[in-house]
Amino acid sequence: MGKQFIYNMQGLKKVVGNGKTILDGIWLSFYPGAKIGIIGANGSGKSTLIKIMAGLDDEFEGEAWLDPSATVGYLAQEPQLDESLNVRDNIELGVKNLRDLLNEFEAINEKFADEDADFDALCSEQARLQDKIDASNAWEIDRTVEIAMDALRVPDGDSAVSHLSGGEKRRVALCKLLLSQPDLLLLDEPTNHLDAESVAWLERTLREYAGCVITITHDRYFLDNVTEWILELENGKGIPWHANYSDWLEQKQTKMAEQKKGDARKQRALAQELDWIRSSQKARQTKSKARYRQFEELEGSIESRRQERKADISIPPGPRLGTTVIRAEGINKGYGERLLIEDLSFEIPRGAIVGIVGPNGAGKTTLFKMITGQDTPDSGTMVIGETVRLAYVDQHREDLKDDVSVWENISGGHHILRVGDHEINSRAYVNAFGFKGPSQQQTVGTLSGGERNRAHLARLLQDGGNVLLLDEPSNDLDVNTIRSLEEAVANFSGVTLVISHDRWFLDRLATHILAFEGDSQVLWFEGNYQDYEKDRRRRLGAEADQPKRIKYRPLRR
Repeated sequence: MGKQFIYNMQGLKKVVGNGKTILDGIWLSFYPGAKIGIIGANGSGKSTLIKIMAGLDDEFEGEAWLDPSATVGYLAQEPQLDESLNVRDNIELGVKNLRDLLNEFEAINEKFADEDADFDALCSEQARLQDKIDASNAWEIDRTVEIAMDALRVPDGDSAVSHLSGGEKRRVALCKLLLSQPDLLLLDEPTNHLDAESVAWLERTLREYAGCVITITHDRYFLDNVTEWILELENGKGIPWHANYSDWLEQKQTKMAEQKKGDARKQRALAQELDWIRSSQKARQTKSKARYRQFEELEGSIESRRQERKADISIPPGPRLGTTVIRAEGINKGYGERLLIEDLSFEIPRGAIVGIVGPNGAGKTTLFKMITGQDTPDSGTMVIGETVRLAYVDQHREDLKDDVSVWENISGGHHILRVGDHEINSRAYVNAFGFKGPSQQQTVGTLSGGERNRAHLARLLQDGGNVLLLDEPSNDLDVNTIRSLEEAVANFSGVTLVISHDRWFLDRLATHILAFEGDSQVLWFEGNYQDYEKDRRRRLGAEADQPKRIKYRPLRR
């Protein structure tokens, strides 16, 4: 574009409905090709900031403007699609300008058949169009669209948009947006509802993206692999750091130590994460394996139970586990004419943290439903140990009442809660999940997605189970809260099964991976996500870099 900055802010201030100032005097300019990750606590104004940049929010003080020659594209957390069009036609809207170029080129070619045509003018126009088509690689547009649809695992092109889930709509909207290639690309939690393979493809795509990319994400590997700048929102200010996530973590810790201020608990969490980053892969593997081999010590440790109560997120301990936890033997499961799971067998050891990965629709949540008894296998057996007490945190958050306060949603109006094997003041318990002071009286309907997720976790983790089932627990959470959740899971004296696409989360915690790899195959693997990914690449070779849409096998009767 040849412009020094693609977007400018001068004295930007934003006050929300409750009178709270979330953005307070931000002065920033953005380079045209920069890759920027925005981080900050839930409610710090991240989504508000990029809505302003997208031109969707003009109720602010100060000035903010886009370069007049630039185009902007925005992925909202709940994007809108044209429901009168099917999936493929919605995606095609993103490449309409390229289709128009090709159609115009074809029309010029047809005019050469006219003997009275101005051939010099036609040749000139043909050359102009060909240069544009070459520059945008429009000749390959059909293949480009198919690759993107495969990689993001969007539904079949002829599917009706009105029948899609929220996650499917997000993938369609992201596919359309990437193909439209705006100069300024604004992405609000783009990795939500993507599996780890699709996230890795998205990383490669954005690294090579010619325009400016600004993304809000809790995915720390994504921030490491894509961004060269971190924009931290804290206390209403926008603080730019020339760093990816790991570099930011180191710089942030150094600055906090120099200034001798900040939350001691947060400094400890930063230090622990930095130690993990600096450790070798061998050291990480040793720590992961030690987790379940030393389960007896963890389960009986008074200190571990104290740590649970001190952590920002507290997962209360449940009763002691017996020898058998969960054992699957020859499980087969299908729906309609589709075979989802074929001949699945595994046994979960005491103390394990099992990461469950794979494409949406492959059967991960179905597995949880079979474990909880909400569904049954078509054949094979699912054995749940006699001492197992399940605590299931789903991803729908439908148990929360929008018109009721955070405190009442979580506590049920009780001032003393029975949390696991001990009693606790309900205000203190709610406070431990980041809802401090007046925020406990906010109605749930006013919360951001991440805040709602925290309230959901707080409500469902009170029961004191000894086997946790967590379905995408990190969706919409800010990085600080995810760190707290990681610490809580690591200190939990039980077994955890977690469906997640967060590779950093799985690398730090998982002792095993249960991978739904498509074609009804599910692989049981000992090790963390990085170990599993190395094994997958060894098995698949070059195919590992190009995700494919799920092809279901027919269900045998």
